[in-house]
Amino acid sequence: MSSLRRHVGPALGALSALALVFASACSSGNAPIFIGLAGPFSDSVGAPMKRAAELAVDQINRTGGIGGRPLTLVTRDDYGDPDSAVAVAGQLVSAGVVAVIGHVYSGTTLASAPVYNTAHVVQISPSSSSTLVTGAGPYTFRVCPSDLQQGAALARFAAERLNLHRGTILYVNDEYGRGLRQVFASEFSRLGGVVDELDPFLGTRPNLVPYLDRLARKGTSQFVFLGANTAEGVAALRAARARAVTIPVLGGDGLEGIEEAGPFAEGTYVSSAYLPSFDTPRNREFLNGYSRRYPNARPPNQPAAGAYDIVFLLRDALDRAGPDRQRLRDAVAAVGHGLPPFHGITGEIAFDDAGDVPRQRVIIGRVESGKIRAVEGL
Repeated sequence: MSSLRRHVGPALGALSALALVFASACSSGNAPIFIGLAGPFSDSVGAPMKRAAELAVDQINRTGGIGGRPLTLVTRDDYGDPDSAVAVAGQLVSAGVVAVIGHVYSGTTLASAPVYNTAHVVQISPSSSSTLVTGAGPYTFRVCPSDLQQGAALARFAAERLNLHRGTILYVNDEYGRGLRQVFASEFSRLGGVVDELDPFLGTRPNLVPYLDRLARKGTSQFVFLGANTAEGVAALRAARARAVTIPVLGGDGLEGIEEAGPFAEGTYVSSAYLPSFDTPRNREFLNGYSRRYPNARPPNQPAAGAYDIVFLLRDALDRAGPDRQRLRDAVAAVGHGLPPFHGITGEIAFDDAGDVPRQRVIIGRVESGKIRAVEGL
């Protein structure tokens, strides 16, 4: 997922006293095991992740925890801001967590990764898709497909499933947009497609009128690919429809929530690793538990599903290795890489040497009647 959401949070104070409490508690054989949870919980993308992680921890603790020791989440809001993410990482390390679930956006994950790797604390992101996360450090993992996987899947879908041969690429000029643009353009060209335009933009309210006017005037593009986040995607779709540009629009997981934007988002294709509509026993169980605990919440999103899987993956790793940070890291790294893969609600999690999940599925969904329906990848 993208690196946007640069909201600056309140001042982040030191937690040395809390760290002392945790350290004292951990000397006991039945004391809690502390797991960090870091993300932008004050926004609509990160809040479901927090709910899902709390649900998973409660379910594990009701069945005895880890050898009789309960799991306890130490939760910190990074506000989607890289600077805050670095401060949050330092707080969680000082608090004595044995692992961290997070961060959500690629920018915050990349900013915080050096802190966790230096402290030998496992970091597992549910949703950071930037190719730069690959190899960010031996303690950094993710359970979502990378932009390399998502961009290539979208290019194949456009060329082979939709039979489109020419298109325009509009992308936010940051790590997420550039990475997705590069992979999509390369794979689409390899398949014989032609990219008419490659146009970068900045800001969550970009002026895309010149690009769209040129696109409409030339009339050769059969689709628009958006390497963008939801706010930018909404602006692009609204401007395109206002100019009667009705060709298909495709985008990556940065368009999370685009289905809620209104009628002009109808027909948009987006990639993801998870949709609530998955009809599997594990997902039905997850959705039932989620709706019972949070009856007024919207269905969980991909970061929520990924966080839920990570909690149970860590439960299994802690069962095997205990809370020692080095041994826990090795137990996580062995998942699908010496040990059997973890089969979660998001699919098969099997890490490679770089902490990626190359066998994780990529779903292509289409916005229909305000919801996303899977059309490819199940």
